[in-house]
Amino acid sequence: MQLLHKNKIQELLNSEDSNSLFIDPILEEHQLGEVTFDLRLGYDFQVSVLTRKPYIQLQKQQDICNRGVATYFQETRRGFGEKFVLYPGQTVISTSLEYISLPSNVYADFLTRSSYNRLGIVLNTMIQPGFRGCFPVELHNQGNNAIELVVGSRIFQARFFEIDGDTEYLTKGRKYYGNIRPTISRADKDVDLEILSNISKV
Repeated sequence: MQLLHKNKIQELLNSEDSNSLFIDPILEEHQLGEVTFDLRLGYDFQVSVLTRKPYIQLQKQQDICNRGVATYFQETRRGFGEKFVLYPGQTVISTSLEYISLPSNVYADFLTRSSYNRLGIVLNTMIQPGFRGCFPVELHNQGNNAIELVVGSRIFQARFFEIDGDTEYLTKGRKYYGNIRPTISRADKDVDLEILSNISKV
């Protein structure tokens, strides 16, 4: 495993190979740093909302009203340059502005930039080799104050790592492949929940 530096990232971006790194749009050259690439906050948001239900139920049960995960989120959109307020303790799902295609031998660590970490926004997501789509963003305000975010601002950064050999990203069913808008959790679709439910009935 090798962390890719600026020259290698630029080489992959300039390559015409279909199995190379693709990022669009790139609005400024200085988004590319020595070992990171800055990414911008996208337009769409899935905002967690309080409901009368005491918890999000992932495992479906008979004889009980099973409320879908989607009902705990409300969709909203902001224009480029418009503001979105993230409140303390709130979880919001968004995406990078950029559409990204990773080579089959490169994965990415997706993090908040230091300036936003210091405000209380922490993000740490690993993106699989071969991924295509807008990077998923799970924003959470861990601070005490509401934070005003601006759509299109460079809030995130990606580090790219090259691994030995290619991976087959699509050999397994993927829940979030090719998404360009924020997608709520599909944890309730995990096969192991049904297996565990059957075990608990025995």
